[in-house]
Amino acid sequence: MNVVILAAGQGKRMRSDLPKVLHRLGGRPLLAHVLDTARELGAGKICVVYGHGGEAVRDALNAADLVWIRQEPQLGTGHAVLQTLTFLDPAAPTLVLYGDVPLIGTATLSRLIEEAGSGLGVLTEYLEDPGGYGRIVRDDDGRIVRIVEERDATDDERAIGEINTGFIAAPTAALKRWLPALDNDNAQGEYYLTDIVRLAIGEGMPVATTQPEDSWEVLGVNSKVQLAELERLHQYRNALLLMEQGVTLLDPDRIDVRGELDCGRDVTIDVNCVFEGRVVLGDGVEVGAHCVLKNAVVGAGTRIAPFTHIEEAEVGPGGRIGPYARLRPGTRLGEDVHIGNFVEVKNSTIADHSKANHLAYVGDATIGKNVNIGAGTITCNYDGANKHRTVIEDDAFIGSDTQLVAPVTVGRGATLGAGTTLTEDAPPDKLTITRVKQTTVPGWKRPVKKR
Repeated sequence: MNVVILAAGQGKRMRSDLPKVLHRLGGRPLLAHVLDTARELGAGKICVVYGHGGEAVRDALNAADLVWIRQEPQLGTGHAVLQTLTFLDPAAPTLVLYGDVPLIGTATLSRLIEEAGSGLGVLTEYLEDPGGYGRIVRDDDGRIVRIVEERDATDDERAIGEINTGFIAAPTAALKRWLPALDNDNAQGEYYLTDIVRLAIGEGMPVATTQPEDSWEVLGVNSKVQLAELERLHQYRNALLLMEQGVTLLDPDRIDVRGELDCGRDVTIDVNCVFEGRVVLGDGVEVGAHCVLKNAVVGAGTRIAPFTHIEEAEVGPGGRIGPYARLRPGTRLGEDVHIGNFVEVKNSTIADHSKANHLAYVGDATIGKNVNIGAGTITCNYDGANKHRTVIEDDAFIGSDTQLVAPVTVGRGATLGAGTTLTEDAPPDKLTITRVKQTTVPGWKRPVKKR
């Protein structure tokens, strides 16, 4: 099929310089969700009509399977679809979607296409408060007669509860007849796509209607308030899917998945955790409260304590991470690695059974197995111009408050005494200490503050 996505709206009520369709839902632009839906439906041609925001919209989401068409000036939805006609396959039906209605489901759209058959299909919905929507006008036999926009409706028509969602499926060849015949004789002076219903009926073409599986599927975004409402709907849907897959969420109302979260069996997630990009949690992983994981892989059986940040990193099985730990991009941890409170690791590999339990910075380092890194240890990996690497071999013991000035290597089984500043390689199986002799200064007095 052909899919046309209307994404030219200015979004004045968003009160933002960012084009409306680029505002984010679940960490991704509104338009990206609609594009995903079109692709899941197997669209042969996807045309995106853009306008306000100009090239920013196209640049943000450009892909080889998209045709971008600028609508300038914006003269209504009918005018927008008219701009796409030369790009559409006349032998295939055309489905019209909206860049600011991100939650529409493939099941609902598939049913709309099926109901339309070789005729015109319109997706409608029944609302207790239909204000702002076009109304579906039917005859005494229940057949659709026309769609009237609220500004052009009579009082009786405004009382109708069935509304037009805007989603249609139509024969492309018919669109090529109907769209050039539209007029703008209405309150807004625009060319309404909905007027094709009247033209279809005039030709004797059947017009079928169907409703969405869930009413929230057709909710659009016109303000930051509506965006926030849809965000919570989207996140609760994510939570339900996770729980159906066996994930334990201690509070499904307090989780944010801003990308893709793939969980194994018996995963437990505490409150207020944020998952961005693609995150994979292995079997039995426990994630404590207030953690942020972005593009991360966590091995089976790992426990992540509260307030931990993990980004572009891999944690092996059986790890113990946090609380208040930070794993930065390039971090690769082996099996049973412990990274404790206020420890930061960046662009480093730490092999099996090694530990850095408190107050340490490990950057640009290669650390072997069974290494113990004491509190207050840092790798001094940056000389002001270049990064250098620190190597700590298997079974080494690094005493507290040690500085390793890269490039430097600590040999297998070596021990560094507390307070060491290591500027040369430490030999294996030896104790290396770089302290000055302790002295007491006679006659010294602590300075006092001058009045």
